[in-house]
Amino acid sequence: MEPIPINAIPEPWKYNPSKWSQRLTIVLVASIATLIAIYMGLYQWRLIDTVWDPIFQDQSMKVLDSDVSHQITSWIHIPDSILGALAYLGDVIFALAGSTRRWYDRPWLVILFGLDVIPLGIVSATLIFLQGTVVGSWCFLCLVTGVISLLLILFAYDEVWSSCIFLRRVWKRSGQFSVFWNTFWGRPSLIAQEVASEMAQKRNKKVNTNVGPRY
Repeated sequence: MEPIPINAIPEPWKYNPSKWSQRLTIVLVASIATLIAIYMGLYQWRLIDTVWDPIFQDQSMKVLDSDVSHQITSWIHIPDSILGALAYLGDVIFALAGSTRRWYDRPWLVILFGLDVIPLGIVSATLIFLQGTVVGSWCFLCLVTGVISLLLILFAYDEVWSSCIFLRRVWKRSGQFSVFWNTFWGRPSLIAQEVASEMAQKRNKKVNTNVGPRY
C-alpha cells in the first residue's frame, strides 16, 4: 500500500485540518488569551494594583475579587485566571505538537487537544458570559477571553472530528479493542493504514470531481 501524503485531505473537509496554517492561528490566538489571563492573575495575586478596562472600568476588579472567584481559588489554590492561563497554554502546546498527519497517526494527541479546547472552552465561555447575572458586574478582558475560547473551538473542532471518524471506522472494520487501542496511540496497523488512505482518497475524489474542465 502506498504511503499517505503528508498533506492528505480527510473526509469531510476540503482542506487538511491538521495543516500548519490553521494550527499556528490557534497558537497565536491562544497565546493572546494566555497573556490576558496571566495579566488578570497578577492582579488576583496582588502583584499589580488595577486591571485595565476601557468599558466597564472598576467592574473588572469586582469580578476578579468576587465571592465566586475566591471560592474557585480556595478549591484549586491558585487564582482562577491563572488556571485559565494554564488551559490556554495547553492549547498552544497541543497545537504545536505533531505533524500535518496527526489526525490519523496521533489520534490521542488530537483528542487531548479537543478535550482541552472544546468542553473546557464551552464551560469557560459560559461562565464568563454569565458573570453579569451571577456577579452583577462585567469584566472586559474576561469577555475577550470568552470570545477567544469560542474562536478556538471553531478552529479546532474539524481536526477532532476527522480523528473521531477515523477511530470509529477502525473500530467498525476491526471489531477488536486491541486494534482500536493501538490506533488511538498511533501504533501502525494495516487496518488503520487502509482506513486513513480511504478517507483521504474519497476526499480527493470529491475535490477532483468538483473541479471542472478548463479550456
